[in-house]
Amino acid sequence: MVTITILYDNEIYQEGLKADWGFSCLIEKEGSPTILFDTGANGRILFFNMRKLRIDSLMISEVFISHNHWDHTGGLPDFLRAANKKIKVYIPSSMGKSENGEEIVPIKEPMQLHQNFFSTGELKGVEQSLVIKEWEKLVVIAGCSHSGVGNILKAASQFGKVKTLIGGLHGFSEFDLIKDLDLVCPTHCTQFKSKIKNLYPEKYISGGAGKIILNYKDYHEDRKLESTK
Repeated sequence: MVTITILYDNEIYQEGLKADWGFSCLIEKEGSPTILFDTGANGRILFFNMRKLRIDSLMISEVFISHNHWDHTGGLPDFLRAANKKIKVYIPSSMGKSENGEEIVPIKEPMQLHQNFFSTGELKGVEQSLVIKEWEKLVVIAGCSHSGVGNILKAASQFGKVKTLIGGLHGFSEFDLIKDLDLVCPTHCTQFKSKIKNLYPEKYISGGAGKIILNYKDYHEDRKLESTK
């Protein structure tokens, strides 16, 4: 069972969290390392939302960076300092960035990270997406989709059948590409959220900081906000 919690987004889903331009989410799956996907633009905001959602940075074993833009990597230095242990960081091979104390894994070609976890590889020399296999279906998490949603879905399909797409889609407008998906959660930089929602209301779910997606469903009762008192 995979659980995806949006930690950082342009909008909030749960009151009491902070919104900011950028994206990050937490991926938890029983028997697998807990992965932080991107880190948003600001470490203070990332950690504020994590504290409110009762997420301890020490529970995170790996970081997956989609691409080298500030709104996805800005929180990385603060996170690595707070992690207090050696963290594995998957980066696109073109990123060419190194931090002290962690294991850097540059990725260029498609590869398996763990059982049921894959990278699409760095597409068009700019961005990789994370692919998770769940019950013979694939969940794809994209940072900004700079390489194109069609290219991302095609690259992911080598690992199985894509049924869920989560993340930033920028100016994506080839809406027929997502007609066969079960769920679409456009976040962050997506320009045409309303159009996607109008075309596919049965598969669309809104994002926002604090949103939890569990087994392809809109779910928000498992992780409550920490009391502000």
